[in-house]
Amino acid sequence: MEKIVEQSLLYDFYGDLLTEHQKDIYEGYVLENLSLAELAESSGISRQGVHDLIKRVENALQDYEKKLHLVEKFLNIKEEVQKIRKSDSLEQAQTIAEEILDIL
Repeated sequence: MEKIVEQSLLYDFYGDLLTEHQKDIYEGYVLENLSLAELAESSGISRQGVHDLIKRVENALQDYEKKLHLVEKFLNIKEEVQKIRKSDSLEQAQTIAEEILDIL
């Protein structure tokens, strides 16, 4: 998975666990594509401070996923739903639905 997509998904699932300051910096960097210098100037911290904060947030989001597996489950269920859409029979769709319940 492309890193920016992965980071966005992790943020969607776990972003509310971050502080407001972490959210502001991370959203600026990942979602708004602001530079370290722009974020440093707007937040009143050094470029190195912004860089360190972004790395800490990325690590925290990865740690949340390692413990909770919400993104992994979401992607697996999304894949299974696509299989249901393509299934030829009700029986096949029911089998896939059972697999989805197992994932949950």
